[in-house]
This record gives sequence, structure tokens and C-alpha cells, in this order.
Amino acid sequence: MGSRAGRCHSHPRCRVSCRTGIDALAVSGSLVLIATPIGNLGDVSQRSRDALAAADLIACEDSRHSGRLMKHLGIADPTYVVVNEHTERDACARIVDAVAAGKTVALITDAGTPAISDPGSVVVRAVLDAGLSVSAVPGPAALVMALVVSGLPTTRFVFEGFIPRSGGDRDRRLADIALEERTTIIYESPHRVVRTLTDLATACGGHRRVAVARELTKLHEEVWRGTLDGAAGHFTTKEPQGEFVIVVEGAPPAAPANDEQIAHAIDAALADGLSVRDAADRVATTLGVARRTAYNVALSRRNTTEQS
Repeated sequence: MGSRAGRCHSHPRCRVSCRTGIDALAVSGSLVLIATPIGNLGDVSQRSRDALAAADLIACEDSRHSGRLMKHLGIADPTYVVVNEHTERDACARIVDAVAAGKTVALITDAGTPAISDPGSVVVRAVLDAGLSVSAVPGPAALVMALVVSGLPTTRFVFEGFIPRSGGDRDRRLADIALEERTTIIYESPHRVVRTLTDLATACGGHRRVAVARELTKLHEEVWRGTLDGAAGHFTTKEPQGEFVIVVEGAPPAAPANDEQIAHAIDAALADGLSVRDAADRVATTLGVARRTAYNVALSRRNTTEQS
């Protein structure tokens, strides 16, 4: 097992000293999510160090990668359970059993905050479903860092993670992003970033503002700011390296549909054989109008059709 911090005398169940500020988190019988650096080892907080040292079991994506972090922190011979898409079922069972037995399990990811675009979310759900404790030690998250340095609106935003690589699912996701009024954050690999920027420019319009961040907190950190057309061109001429975070400006608010557009959409829905109620539901959703308005138009259009 790894090195251990001293017990707290004020709270017998605490596994570490209250001076570290994590006594309420690293208690026996809990899953503790611990953020790790996204590139700079200097970003490890003292709370994260102490929580990792106090853990009975460390759940991670890659024990070799996590082993380098443990060595840097001076945590010797930790016990790992590897959680990835191939092992998550067995790993979840082992983690739930450990927490149920009163153990502290630290959940980490290769970089950043666990359970964001990684199998950690499955572990959290399994532990909660078992009626057990889940808590977290906060720290680095690439999506937040990219957002706050992007220069784009931060009041409202949506995180898409990695978008589908191909096919109809990708097309639909791009179409959704094009209409999204909130700032959108996307993760992408260096091998696909140019294609994704090009597709975003096609879907959203090349004039849409974007910030593209790579190698965050590392020596060669870069945050490119401009338009989608410009970003696609920039990373076409410069070989992409490192993991990317794309921050896309939200779409301008859509103009409200006018009466003619609503009537046309209602006619099309009724022609498809939908009832007045279903036609109203479809049009209210697609055009963003009040359902009552759509229903009244549908009722009027059906009556007009029946009388003619």
C-alpha cells in the first residue's frame, strides 16, 4: 500500500488529518473522485496528494500512466483497478465491493477531472446505485480552462465531449451545434481536428467565432482564436499535435417564426397524416413556437381543409 497520512483525532472515521481539509471526503467506505493534472504536474493540489495517499484502492484508466503520477507524488506500491470500456463491468463490481467493505477508493483519469468523457461516470453510477458514498476533490478540467481563456461567452455553455466520427450521428450532432445558442465545447484528437473544424465551418458558417486550445498547461500550450474558416486553414498548414479543445461561439437567437411559416409547417404535418394534436406538437418543437399557438393554427387549417 502507499504512504498514509496521520489519522484525525477529532473525527475517528477520517483517514487523513483535518489539516489537509479533506477529512469530510476521504472517509472510510467511499468513492472519491480526484482531479489530476492535464499536463503540468505542478497543478496537483495538496488535497489531491493526501487523498491519493490515503486511498485503499486507486481506480484508473491506465495503471502505467497513473503509476508515473504516483511515483512523482511519492506514493509507493498503490493497489490499482483498471477501468476502461473493456473492464468496466468487472471493475465496477470490485469497486462497489471495496466501498461496501469500508474501503476508500480513489477514482482518477489519465488527465483532468474523472467521469467527464471517460468510463468514470459508469463507476459513479454503480456506487450510487449501491447506496454508497461518492465525493470529489476538485482540480483541473480541460474544458473549463479552454472556456475561460477562449474570450467567448461563459454565462451559458454546453459540453459535447467527442462528437461521433462519421455517419448520420455525426451529421445530426453538427446540425445541433449549428443551432445551439450557448457556447459549445468539444474535445477532439489531433488526427481529426482539421476535419472537425472544416465540418463545423460548413454547418455553422465559416464566420462563427471559435477558440482552439491544445497542450493546455504544457510547454507548447496554444490557444488559437478567430473564425471557423480561419481555424481550419491554420491547422491545415500547421501539423496538429496534442489533444484539442474546440470552443465554438453560440448561434445568434433565431428569429421567431411568422404566421406563414407556421401555417406551412402545419399543412405539411397534416398532409403526413398527423392528428391536429400531433401536428401541433411537431411544429411547436421544430419552430420553437408556443404549443397553444401551433394547436390553434392546426385546428383552423384542418377546419378550412374540411370545408373546402
